Amino acid sequence: MSEGRQRIDVWLFRARLCKTRAAAARLVSEGGVRLLHNGQTRRLEKPSVEVEPGDVLVLPGVAGVRTFEVKAIAARRGPAAEARALYAEEPAV
Repeated sequence: MSEGRQRIDVWLFRARLCKTRAAAARLVSEGGVRLLHNGQTRRLEKPSVEVEPGDVLVLPGVAGVRTFEVKAIAARRGPAAEARALYAEEPAV
């Protein structure tokens, strides 16, 4: 795991929140992802937007929205235990 920035579609794929990078790009392109960065919230429309540790992502889920804080950037798509270390899921409100 490294510090820095990473494209949102790559991060979602490597964090195992999407099964494929194409599915992650589609989710972002359809406007299903919101990003809280430096106190500013915005809906993402391009999968090329970069995230960094400390950012908060809001994603649609089966039972409502799910909120994740980006903890780290991964160099590869690893096992599930490694992927879980990339984020902290915040409890539903």
